Amino acid sequence: MNVFAIRHGETAWSRSGQHTGTTDIPLTDNGRRLAKRMRPVLAAEAFALVLCSPMQRARETCELAGLGDKAVIDFDLVEWNYGEYEGLTPEQIQEIAPGWLIFRDGCPGGETPEHVGARVDRVIARSRAMEGDTALFAHGHVLRVFVARWIGLPPGGGQHFLLNTGTLCVLGYYGKIPALGIWNGPLLD
Repeated sequence: MNVFAIRHGETAWSRSGQHTGTTDIPLTDNGRRLAKRMRPVLAAEAFALVLCSPMQRARETCELAGLGDKAVIDFDLVEWNYGEYEGLTPEQIQEIAPGWLIFRDGCPGGETPEHVGARVDRVIARSRAMEGDTALFAHGHVLRVFVARWIGLPPGGGQHFLLNTGTLCVLGYYGKIPALGIWNGPLLD
């Protein structure tokens, strides 16, 4: 059993570095291109479960990647709630809170790492209960927490896993030990 974790394609805010949690913005043309290039890779797989964040950038990526008709919306895959930091760049946040690290500090008026960890733990349990592979369409920070929790790290362990837009990751097992097969995998044009 494997989990294919797909980060949505590029948006205007992901390109500018703005934290995009609850703001529901569409993909850019480049984001649509990134999503479409996943279609042949994902078409070669048979998924027992396809889960998707309700945000349009994730839903559109799922559609363009060819799995929209199988997708079930899962609110546990929504991006981190950035609260007061929504729409700000890391540089702007550092001016407000020098030394801030989302994976340690969370966001004022938003979520803590433990909140996000609890959400992804539910997705992990749902995925592990399936007979077969799962595909997840979600967002950068929530997927970084997902991989940390998958391999038994605390939610803050997500800080060690960089993740670009429009990328494919595969999580599975080494024997019975949760493991990382592919991370931040670019797809070739």
